[in-house]
Amino acid sequence: MPKRLQGTIVSDKQNKTVVVLVNRFVKHPKYKKYVQRGKKYKAHDETNIHKTGEIVTIEECRPISKDKHFKVI
Repeated sequence: MPKRLQGTIVSDKQNKTVVVLVNRFVKHPKYKKYVQRGKKYKAHDETNIHKTGEIVTIEECRPISKDKHFKVI
């Protein structure tokens, strides 16, 4: 089953590509407090309809380019 992540689009300037920021909470090993960690993923957007600020779900797929291996659902 392919991995699905939910995040916010932070850039839509590239053609057929959006950059999605996915945040997650991780427990700090020493202080036991939950801290927010984020990672950016490039995702394929075939129709260029998604814009910055939208919350989208991305799904893992075959490699489309060097660092793009997710598509927007």
